[in-house]
Amino acid sequence: MEQVMASIPDFEIAETGILKDNSAEAEQFKIRVDEIFQKVDELEQKVNEVEQFNLNSSKKQQSSSKGSSMGKERDKGRQVPSIKKQQQDASRREAAAAKRMQELMRQFGTIVRQITQHKWAWPFMQPVDVKGLGLHDYYEIIEKPMDFSTIKNQMEAKDGTGYKNVRDICADVRLVFNNAMKYNDEGSDVHLMAKTLLEKFEEKWQLLLPKVTEEERRRDEEEAEAQLDMQLVREAAHAKVVRDLCNELYEVDTHLEHLRETVVQKCRKMSTEEKRNLGTAIARLSMEDLNKALEIIAQSNPAFQAMAEEVEIDIDAQSESTLWRLKFFVKDALELQSRSAMSTGGNNNYNNKRKKEICDAIAKTAKKKSKKTSS
Repeated sequence: MEQVMASIPDFEIAETGILKDNSAEAEQFKIRVDEIFQKVDELEQKVNEVEQFNLNSSKKQQSSSKGSSMGKERDKGRQVPSIKKQQQDASRREAAAAKRMQELMRQFGTIVRQITQHKWAWPFMQPVDVKGLGLHDYYEIIEKPMDFSTIKNQMEAKDGTGYKNVRDICADVRLVFNNAMKYNDEGSDVHLMAKTLLEKFEEKWQLLLPKVTEEERRRDEEEAEAQLDMQLVREAAHAKVVRDLCNELYEVDTHLEHLRETVVQKCRKMSTEEKRNLGTAIARLSMEDLNKALEIIAQSNPAFQAMAEEVEIDIDAQSESTLWRLKFFVKDALELQSRSAMSTGGNNNYNNKRKKEICDAIAKTAKKKSKKTSS
């Protein structure tokens, strides 16, 4: 961008033919061009953001491509929720899910009470008195001690530190009995009591498990639905960015076209020598830029077929506007071409042949003009 901007003074004054003493007007052109460059930088950043979003969306779609076709058909007709509605729906879902989980925990609490009321439950009701019983190796064997009084306190906690779901409580209940069986020998009373109560607990847990599984499935579906809604919101927001970006690009293009036409209108008439030099410069263009030069000619000459197999260009027959637009384009293209100095691809033979045909046509037309002038 800096290299382009550095060439603006030559581009607008010395090279274009605008009167050099009109410095105030030239300065206005520079300011307008600077503003356009700044706008282009902003648009480039927006384009990069959109491209990054599309890249991430593409990756997500590939990772979720294993979904059912029924689900995909359902998503096609899905309406994009607003942010406010999405927040309201999320709050309602969380409240409803929390209420259902509380009911499951209440039912689980019934199981816990039935187990703790068993005549063999007393060794497991309080934390193991490691010091009083002289169990010096207890903490070497048991990594996480657990008892039913600790479970009860966490189930009744109101400060947010308690259990969040039933499976966490289930894991701690199992831990109580597994610790006892791990530390005490298999033939001991405590080991037998723990094993018996664990079996009773598992029987009761299997009765509640289908409800827990169903609640987990429902939560997963609701979470997936919420994620889809969020993705739709993001896509809608980026779609708006794309629409705005297109409008801004069109606006910049309009400003550039207006600026170009203004500059052309203020240019002096191109001399015969300059026309001859322009024809020579066109012959130095790459094949890609040569085709673009032909498109510039075609814009003001509807009958001119830029992509025809045989193209004949009469430089003298072009309007002043077309000549100056060609001059601007050729100057920038040759500067860029000299900086890049990149080798051409595999279509060199065809491109060089096509280029030679067009350049020969320009030279042929110039010779015809020269003969008419001399005669």
